[in-house]
Amino acid sequence: MIGAPPGGFAGPVKRSVTIAGHATSISLEPAFWSALERAAEARALPLNALIAQIDALRITAADPPNLASALRTWLLATLR
Repeated sequence: MIGAPPGGFAGPVKRSVTIAGHATSISLEPAFWSALERAAEARALPLNALIAQIDALRITAADPPNLASALRTWLLATLR
């Protein structure tokens, strides 16, 4: 039997970030925001800098996904 995640289920939360000097907003579930914050801290980077690095990788893809999808995918791959 499976259970709900710690803290329950939660919908996306929109945050503003700055990437390469441009403000944008990203909607992610709180669990993904927390995981991104931990990943940035582990790399001694500001959150915006980590997101900018992931965005730079994303735009090199043949068919780049939206930024929120790229962040989720990067986190999943990193946490494995």
